[in-house]
Formats: sequence, structure tokens, C-alpha cells
Amino acid sequence: MEKLEKLEKLEKQPCPMCGKNTLTLTESEDNVPYFGKVYVFSMSCSDCKYKKSDIEAAEQKEPCKYSIDVDSEADMRIKVVKSSNATVKLPHVMTISPGPASLGYITNIEGLLNRVKEGIQSLIDSEEDKDAVKKARRLMKKVNRVIWGSEKQKIIIEDPTGNSAIISDKAVKSKLK
Repeated sequence: MEKLEKLEKLEKQPCPMCGKNTLTLTESEDNVPYFGKVYVFSMSCSDCKYKKSDIEAAEQKEPCKYSIDVDSEADMRIKVVKSSNATVKLPHVMTISPGPASLGYITNIEGLLNRVKEGIQSLIDSEEDKDAVKKARRLMKKVNRVIWGSEKQKIIIEDPTGNSAIISDKAVKSKLK
């Protein structure tokens, strides 16, 4: 990404979760190559650790769907822009649906896969069904193999707001149906 253009910060705001005046709100403008100008919004509470973030394109975008076949370690560096309204699909692994706790972020394929691993690990830690834990451990191994470049994985991002992208010549952009 290019240099941060503008950053605004409001501190000591009331937190919607704990009610204390320990929430920091930030808004920044950024320029993402091949995507354009974006606004990044975030809030975080230093007391209860609540956080929420989102990203919005400066220009109105059409609903979109991006897909990419990840098949090498080099693909881990491909830039990903995901809004809080986007659905991320890894067929046969996991679907991350938008909801009240959904975050928008700018990362790369490896960062996205690490978020998937965190979700799987959370399931492993909380699940009591031994078969479900076994299946989750297999999924974790699969995601690790994808990160190491030894297994292929399709990644799909669907965004009704058009504020998401996979920035690569390998990515296929289509209309969201």
C-alpha cells in the first residue's frame, strides 16, 4: 500500500460494550494500488478489548465476486481487501459470513488463511464432539499445506457493496448474482 494520506482519531469515547470512556475511534484514508482510494474505520476499547473495523471504497462500486486458485507459496503475498459485508468462501473448508461482529480489513492471502486457522482453532478449543475435533484438525492441516504451497485451494470473496477485492492477475472478477 502507498503512504497513509489522512488519519483522524477520537479518544475517550463511550464504549458500546462496557460503557466506559475508553473507546478510540479512528478514520483514515488510504490508496490501495489497483483498487483506489479507501476509507478505513475502526474502534477499539482499551478496557474490554472490544474492536470493530470496516473498509469502504471512496467511489461507488458494483456488487462483485472475486475468486482465485491459490497454488503456491508466492500466492501468500497477494493483497486482499475485505469489507465487513463480504462473505469469504474456502470450498470444503469454511465459509465466513458477514454479521454484526464481521470486520473489514486489508491483508494478504496468508493473513486471510491465518484468520481461517484462528476460526478452526477456536472450534477445536470449544468443541466437545471428538469427531468434530478430528475433522477440524484435518482442516487445520489442509490450511497449513495451502500456506506452504503444497496444496491448492480456491478462495472466493462475494461482496454486495463492491468494497472488496483480490488484487492479482490470477484473480477472476465477476458480477455477484
